[in-house]
Amino acid sequence: MSTREKNQEEVDVLEQETYQHEIVLHNDEVNTFDFVIESLIDVCEHTLEQAEQCTILVHYKGKCTVKSGEFKDLEPRCSKLLQLGLSAELV
Repeated sequence: MSTREKNQEEVDVLEQETYQHEIVLHNDEVNTFDFVIESLIDVCEHTLEQAEQCTILVHYKGKCTVKSGEFKDLEPRCSKLLQLGLSAELV
């Protein structure tokens, strides 16, 4: 294994360890599609397309991971989603 391959492998492992948490959004019968889309754009910095796709997945599958990353970044985002009345959890 070359030095370059070994370094890339180490970077890959570090990236995997860094992104070990995620926000999971759950389906509810209260919030509208438009409200959820706007919330994901505002809180999770989604594009319109990302937010629409996540909203559809939540509706049909019951839940969807909407953001992954470090705990210190995700915790305030998850709290904001909860304050907005969405059903979310940080795992």
